[in-house]
Amino acid sequence: MNPLVMIILGLCVGILSGLSGLGGGFIMVPLLLFLGFAAERAVGTSFMVILIISTSALLAHGKMNHVDYRLGIFLGLGGIIGAQIGSRLMQYIPTATFKQAFAVILVLLAIRMFFQK
Repeated sequence: MNPLVMIILGLCVGILSGLSGLGGGFIMVPLLLFLGFAAERAVGTSFMVILIISTSALLAHGKMNHVDYRLGIFLGLGGIIGAQIGSRLMQYIPTATFKQAFAVILVLLAIRMFFQK
């Protein structure tokens, strides 16, 4: 993979995640799957990307006083446990099944967002 192309894709994901608060995962995982990564590799790599993007976005939003740190800590504690469970379950889900389930989730979220006021 061309490093410059990856940096440009990362830039696009960073902008979209900074605007939407999605953390990059909902954008990065489909992108990596499209590029031919296995589901496990796409998810794992996405978490590395999310760590970097989220840290940067947290600093930027923190400077603008847009962060509820207390709530973030509580949600993060639950997320730590959930991430450990989810990463272990991932090894039992075939890539094709993961792609289909992820696509359904994205479509349902898009429909909900479209019709929300």
